[in-house]
Amino acid sequence: MFTTLPVRTVPGTRLSALMGESCQARCYHHQAIAQVGDGLVVSAWDADGVVEALELPGGNFVLAVQWHPEESLEDLRLFAAVVDAARAYADARVSTIETG
Repeated sequence: MFTTLPVRTVPGTRLSALMGESCQARCYHHQAIAQVGDGLVVSAWDADGVVEALELPGGNFVLAVQWHPEESLEDLRLFAAVVDAARAYADARVSTIETG
């Protein structure tokens, strides 16, 4: 069973741009991120201070969530963002190959 809990996004992050200042996360995890890797930033927290999302700032689309976005229609925008990023990456590669 999943638990739904409110998650606060960090202003200025990619996740915040996609989801707004907060969203409902469907979670079922017993582990949490203890240390954020070099270059990554926290983009969402739950009310208990648990990191719920990380991302890599900059051009490449790197976004990780600690919940199950496949369980929520609201979270479909995350999948759409991945597809959009993949499409933009592919278009840029084709353009580079054609002009290269």
